Amino acid sequence: MIELENITKVYRMGKVEVPALRGISLSIAKGEMVAIIGASGSGKSTLLNIIGCLDRPTSGGYLFDGADVSQLNDNRLAGMRNKKFGFVFQEYNLLSRATALSNVELPLIYGGGGNRNKRAMEALEKVGLGARAKHKPTELSGGEQQRVAIARALVNNPALILADEPTGNLDSKTSAEIMSIFRQLNQEGITVVVVTHEADIASQSQRIIRLHDGEIISQ
Repeated sequence: MIELENITKVYRMGKVEVPALRGISLSIAKGEMVAIIGASGSGKSTLLNIIGCLDRPTSGGYLFDGADVSQLNDNRLAGMRNKKFGFVFQEYNLLSRATALSNVELPLIYGGGGNRNKRAMEALEKVGLGARAKHKPTELSGGEQQRVAIARALVNNPALILADEPTGNLDSKTSAEIMSIFRQLNQEGITVVVVTHEADIASQSQRIIRLHDGEIISQ
C-alpha cells in the first residue's frame, strides 16, 4: 500500500536548514498494523504527515497504492485525504459546539457524501458511542472524545487510519480501550499506522518502526 523511497524533509528557518527526516525508506502492506515510535523530535509526526499527504517531502519518492503522490495536484491530494485516509490526533480536534454525531458527519459534508446521519450514527455505534450521539464534547470524557474522533476517521470507510499519539492524553485503562478499537479495525482489514512515544502502546502493533533523529534505526 505504502512505498517510501529515500524520503527527506528539511525545514528552512531563515538561513538555517533543519533536517527532520534523513533518507527514510519504508514499505507498509495493506492490512498491517504498524507503530512508529521515537522520542520527541525524532521525526515521527513529520513522517506520518507525509504518509497522510498533509505535507510534502523535500526529496524522495512516495507511492500509495501504486500512484505517485508527487504527481498529484492539491485537489487530488485533498480527495485522497478525505476518501482514503482517516486521521486521529492526540487533541481530538472536535468542534466544541457540535454534537458527537455532527462532528462525525464533517468528512461527509466536506466530501459530499450522502446518508450523512445514518453513516455517522453507524460509525459511532462501531466505537460504542451510539448512546452518546447527541452529547457535545464538553459532556464527554477524554476517552469518549477520542472514540468520536475515531468514528469521524471511519465514516468514509478509509483504507488507512493514521493516528498521531492517540493515547497521549489518556490514562492507561482508557488507552488500552482505544488500542483495542484500533486492533479490531485492523482485524476487519483496515491498515493502521500509530505514532507513539510509549513502548507499551507500540508493542500492541504487528510491527514497530523506531526513529531517531529522522532516521529509521530498526523495524
